[in-house]
Amino acid sequence: MTARNRDGSPVVIRNVPLLDDGTPMPTRYWLVDRELVEAVSRIESAGGVRQAEAQIDPEELARAHERYANERDATIPAGHSGPRPSGGVGGTRRGVKCLHAHLAWYLAGGDDPVGRWTADRLGLEREDRPA
Repeated sequence: MTARNRDGSPVVIRNVPLLDDGTPMPTRYWLVDRELVEAVSRIESAGGVRQAEAQIDPEELARAHERYANERDATIPAGHSGPRPSGGVGGTRRGVKCLHAHLAWYLAGGDDPVGRWTADRLGLEREDRPA
């Protein structure tokens, strides 16, 4: 578990980079709090992905994708010769694919400008998760 509500229930879980059968898992952090998932879905359905892409500096976002990929890839076992996860946040190489994935990483402590943007839209601080 990476982030919990004040009542102890999970908000964000951290996935391993490879599933048991070796399938790559590019999404390292997963938002699991139902209320937050629904709130982020409302932002996305109102054009939030396009808005975030328009408002976030593309170079800052590219650096975030790189940090995310480096963190995830550092946990791949040495000598692994099979397929590897690719991309950055949510498996994308550039731009914004999923506000949920960005918010999850941000709440888990990641330096993610889109996660911060999404949290701002929700009036949410990292330490101020739902009870």
